[in-house]
Amino acid sequence: MITSKPQWYVLYTAPRAEKQVAERLSLAGVDNWLPLHRSPRVWSDRVKIVEIPLFNSYVFVNCHESKLLGLLNIYGVSRIVYYDGKPAAVRQVEIDAIKQFLEEAACHELCEGEEVEILRGAMKQVSGRIKKINKKHLLLYIEQLGATVCVDLTDVAKVKRL
Repeated sequence: MITSKPQWYVLYTAPRAEKQVAERLSLAGVDNWLPLHRSPRVWSDRVKIVEIPLFNSYVFVNCHESKLLGLLNIYGVSRIVYYDGKPAAVRQVEIDAIKQFLEEAACHELCEGEEVEILRGAMKQVSGRIKKINKKHLLLYIEQLGATVCVDLTDVAKVKRL
C-alpha cells in the first residue's frame, strides 16, 4: 500500500555505524533521524562526554514505503525492520515522544541528594551523595569513609539503579 505522504520507518545498521549511515542517508537526500544522547566515557587518562545513539544499530527514515528497498544499497544499512510481514512504520507521535524524552533528559542536571559515582582518580568507582554543587565542582559525601570530598563535575556520573 503506497501512502500519499511519507512515514517513519526503521533501518537496522551495521554495529557502531549509526552516525555514518545517518550521514550517508542525508547525503543521498533521505530525511532521517538518529536520536543521540550525551554520556560520559572513561579512558585511562580522561573522561569525555560523547553523543551516542539512544538505540544501538537503528536509524529512523521518513520516506515512502516504495523507496525503502533502495536504501539497502547505502553502505552500512543491514536491513529494514519488519513487523507482521511489513516494514515497521513508526507513528509521528512516537517520534515526538522520543524527541521530548531526549530534551527532558538533556535538561536534567545533577541535584543535591542524588547518588553519583566517581569516574576517575584515586577514588574511581566510589559512589556518594551530592551535598552541594558549584559551577565546576561538587561536594560529595562518601558514606563508606564518613567524609566529604570535592570532585570535578566532569569526573562523576549518576548511579543507575535497576
